[in-house]
Amino acid sequence: MSLIVQKYGGTSVGSVERIQAVAQRVYKTVKAGNSLVVVVSAMGKTTDGLVKLANAISPNPSRREMDMLLSTGEQVTIALLSMALQEIGQPAISMTGAQVGIVTEAEHTRARILHIETERMERHLNQGKVVVVAGFQGISSTGELEITTLGRGGSDTSAVALAAALRANFCEIYTDVPGILTTDPRLVPQAQLLAEITSDEMLELASLGAKVLHPRAVEIARNYGVPLVVRSSWTDEPGTWVTSPAPQGRSLVNLEIARAVDGVEFDTDQARVALLRVPDKPGVAARLFGEIARQNVDVDLIIQSIHEGNTNDIAFTVTTPILKRAEAVAAAIAPALRSHHAKAEEAEVMIEQNIAKVSISGAGMIGRPGVAAQMFATLAEAGVNIHMISTSEVKVSCVVAAEECDRAVAALRSTFEIEAEEERTRGQGGQRGQGGQGGQGGQRRIIEETSPLFPPSPLSPLSPSSPPVRGVALDMNQVRLAIRQVPDRPGMAAKLFGLLAQHNISVDMIIQSQRCRVVDGIPRRDIAFTVSRIDGENAQKMLSQAATELGWGEVVLDSAIAKVSIVGSGMVGQPGVAAKMFEALAQNQINIQMIATSEIKISCVVPQEQGSKALQAIHAAFDLAGSEKFVVPA
Repeated sequence: MSLIVQKYGGTSVGSVERIQAVAQRVYKTVKAGNSLVVVVSAMGKTTDGLVKLANAISPNPSRREMDMLLSTGEQVTIALLSMALQEIGQPAISMTGAQVGIVTEAEHTRARILHIETERMERHLNQGKVVVVAGFQGISSTGELEITTLGRGGSDTSAVALAAALRANFCEIYTDVPGILTTDPRLVPQAQLLAEITSDEMLELASLGAKVLHPRAVEIARNYGVPLVVRSSWTDEPGTWVTSPAPQGRSLVNLEIARAVDGVEFDTDQARVALLRVPDKPGVAARLFGEIARQNVDVDLIIQSIHEGNTNDIAFTVTTPILKRAEAVAAAIAPALRSHHAKAEEAEVMIEQNIAKVSISGAGMIGRPGVAAQMFATLAEAGVNIHMISTSEVKVSCVVAAEECDRAVAALRSTFEIEAEEERTRGQGGQRGQGGQGGQGGQRRIIEETSPLFPPSPLSPLSPSSPPVRGVALDMNQVRLAIRQVPDRPGMAAKLFGLLAQHNISVDMIIQSQRCRVVDGIPRRDIAFTVSRIDGENAQKMLSQAATELGWGEVVLDSAIAKVSIVGSGMVGQPGVAAKMFEALAQNQINIQMIATSEIKISCVVPQEQGSKALQAIHAAFDLAGSEKFVVPA
């Protein structure tokens, strides 16, 4: 007999008939010999209706009263579903988040779960009842016993947290699509259904606009080893399994806030190649990385920073043994990339040796604005200057001078309380999959508290059968901010991103320009980054006010951008992945404005009006289409 947690979203319980259909599915699962906890969302568009009512009363209602109001939506559903189960002879009891023991921070509208008191649930389960729980809500840990809500995607978070606390055999998320698809079926109807995906891949996709699963739910599943499956409410198809590493014996106290960072990595065998002043037009990145792939040059980080005028800088890192080959490719192609503009400066190749890459990683970084700022502040306090920054949803990497690597790692381990219980040394090379066979070149040490990776699955980066790209995501809800002429010295990034963190503004892509210009005797670089659209104007205003005091130049906001990304553990060691992505954009005359990478993700900023076209082109380029068309129900 299994203990299963099932979660049904708003469309799955959107009418009496749909609630009765859910009751039948639950009844069938119990009759197969299982114990069941069912988490539900508010019916259909109930939450939207409640928000509309609130706004009709007040243009700016208090967050406490919004929690009081919005928590009622799920209470309607739990009562109706319990009645439906009782009507067909299945004992059931409905329980609010407070009654079920979901204890949260006292943070209205966006609380994180601290712990779950499971005794009452377990008592009812032992009596043969189905426990029907209101998702999206909890109760504060303070003596005031405030009703709190968990924010967007909160019912997913409730379900996976309950599965972790109850040590359930698995958690099923029922939704209006048949599982995890390679992209948004509203943009590509032939999106392909995935049978399985790793939690790391899902974290990257979940945070990039794939709304099927909320990142916080995936984070909990990954941290506690909860087997997770996403299925359709309308069929009996098997859906998509989200696989996680084996559980690490993590405490269930401070369930969602215990640790944002769980690993520190470093690689001292790196060199940087930068092409300065390449033309800002479609096809440049495709041409460069196409040649790199043909010459079997393994590339790790790639960044393209924005710049004034009609040129960009593109930089990438390679392992030291293949630096000469990388330099030769860059030098050969630089003249061919020269702008046709009469007054344009020639493209220049800049090489930097004796560098190291230092990274922090952890699923808990998502949605926590202060983590990157904390990393930059730690490096600044240690007197370590940052030469290059590249980010993903679950990792921040900085290139620093090689002689400063040990100091940087020791400081980061201390700040994030990472004990060196285990050190793994792994062959590098080909992480980005742009060329070569991978596994060549330098050494990387990973210092973390986790146990060894679980055995290779069909989706493990250790498996040669892994497809290089698992999914393509589009995010149209970001804007880009660029700060010109930031002094190039330790502490600048810490100040900048610390200010954003103080205002609770999360940052996504961060790019530091490769060109260093001396102004007023001070070397300076531009820094560009993306934030949520709703935070854009506030961030620009706040940073502009700080610019004079901190010696920065102009703060420029660009709202007309989209971010398109590819994700896949199989990128590691597979040649030509970035080149294929860039070529697909070039063939469609889509200009790349920024590039940032991590081991399993490549992201490009493109013009907003070309976002959907970019996604469709890349999805087709990697041959991700299936034979079946998926239609998302209204």
